[in-house]
Amino acid sequence: MAALKQPTIRVVAIIAEGVPESDTKQLIAYAKANNKVVIGPATVGGVQAGAFKIGDTAGTLDNIIQCKLYRPGSVGFVSKSVPVCETQKIFLAKVNGYLKLSCVSVNNAQLIINLWKEKKKDLIKFRYCFGNLLGIAIGGDVFPGSTLSDHVLRFNNIPQIKMVVVLGELGGRDEYSLVEALKQGKISKPVVAWVSGTCARLFKSEVQFGHAGAKSGGEMESAQAKNQALQDAGAVVPTSYEAFEAAIKETFEKLAEEGKISPIKEVKPPQIPEDLNTAIKSGKVRAPTHIISTISDDRGEEPCYAGVPMSSIVEQGYGVGDVISLLWFKRSLPRYCTKFIEICIMLCADHGPCVSGAHNTIVTARAGKDLVSSLVAGLLTIGPRFGGAIDDAARYFKEAYDKGNSPYEFVENMKKKGIRVPGIGHRIKRGDNRDKRVELLQLFARTNFPSVKYMEYAVQVETYTLSKSNNLVLNVDGAIGSLFLDLLAGSGMFTKPEIDEIVEIGYLNGLFVLARSIGLIGHTFDQKRLKQPLYRHPWEDVLYTK
Repeated sequence: MAALKQPTIRVVAIIAEGVPESDTKQLIAYAKANNKVVIGPATVGGVQAGAFKIGDTAGTLDNIIQCKLYRPGSVGFVSKSVPVCETQKIFLAKVNGYLKLSCVSVNNAQLIINLWKEKKKDLIKFRYCFGNLLGIAIGGDVFPGSTLSDHVLRFNNIPQIKMVVVLGELGGRDEYSLVEALKQGKISKPVVAWVSGTCARLFKSEVQFGHAGAKSGGEMESAQAKNQALQDAGAVVPTSYEAFEAAIKETFEKLAEEGKISPIKEVKPPQIPEDLNTAIKSGKVRAPTHIISTISDDRGEEPCYAGVPMSSIVEQGYGVGDVISLLWFKRSLPRYCTKFIEICIMLCADHGPCVSGAHNTIVTARAGKDLVSSLVAGLLTIGPRFGGAIDDAARYFKEAYDKGNSPYEFVENMKKKGIRVPGIGHRIKRGDNRDKRVELLQLFARTNFPSVKYMEYAVQVETYTLSKSNNLVLNVDGAIGSLFLDLLAGSGMFTKPEIDEIVEIGYLNGLFVLARSIGLIGHTFDQKRLKQPLYRHPWEDVLYTK
């Protein structure tokens, strides 16, 4: 109804079945009162050859091309039954002196096969083609929005349409409105008609043929009575459905001989690309992939991490470090390596509520935001000044060590470039108050790593920087960065280009992000559990200046 009330919409097609009859009657009444048209309910749609289609009428693009619906013909077609309409929209048109028969689709495949067998010789001798200009299925409900006669009368006023084909069905009395129009001389063009359902008399009891309206309520609603009435009114009615095609052909040829139908100039249709799914199945093309994944696969019975089934990970007692080694590095690292990863995560999980990341998370959580928002607020503070210096520390330590720079040369060169040495310096810790986390990491590495050359180089750099200032100690970023270089180089499982790529991509900062997420989530839950109110920074902690 909303569509009908739009001033720019004149025709509405209702594809849906099962529309309540009371609703349908309201739609019909409104449409007639406002000079609008309703096609359906339970319609398959309609088609205007070479111009437009709505619903499933005419089938796929391939079918439209094969049936030559890309250019207009000279036949108007209207059907009451949706399946019959889709199966047997048969039209004839003159093309280069030949004729061709086609159907919109093959819902009734066996019927099409039978027609093909019966007419095979004719199809070879003649060349049939789709001659449709307009095709409408009014739908199979008891109360269609428009009738057969509505469309036939409309076809009669369209100059391009030279003949009309009607396909009705038993049940209802819609066809009799067409009979009356023929008797009153309102239709001047040849009408070829057939009402399906003649087989209903073979059944001992009344039969419902699919549609709500396809049910004979008496002799007048039988297919035989309707066919006879149409024939008596002047329509061309064949003796059987099998003869329907011949009747259309004869009517068409008569019009062609009388010069009322001129040959239609054939046009070359645009090239229709083949459906991608069909082409892929036939092996003609490869589908482009939008995502490439090398770390996990969920297509089997269970997910796999770098080729290792989930069950094996659990059964073999893998820890978080082992999972990280599979998903980040795509290989199973030695146990001392995965243990080091786990230690890094534990030591970096949190550093109290006063650091910038935790502070942001706390403020966001107290503002009533959800867990994800609070977590992200804290994570967004991670960068060169807070927890994000691990990659840079590893990069600069590695470059200096590999070049053979002494700690003095390294620090002074960084100073000349105006770059602070990443991994060196702390706001609280001093030379006489070392970061306990750094000491624990160094102890583990010296005990378990095959080599700690990069770490020892970082310690030498720290010795030099402490001579400049007591707070220029090796911090946790520098410790993890240098020790991860030792892990990658000492394990013998990575090539030099792979190590350079790992540092460049940001793997090491990823460790801090992963670890600190644990603490930030904890701070979020802590604030919500304590039901802390909205945070407002105290005035006395702000220096107001002009």
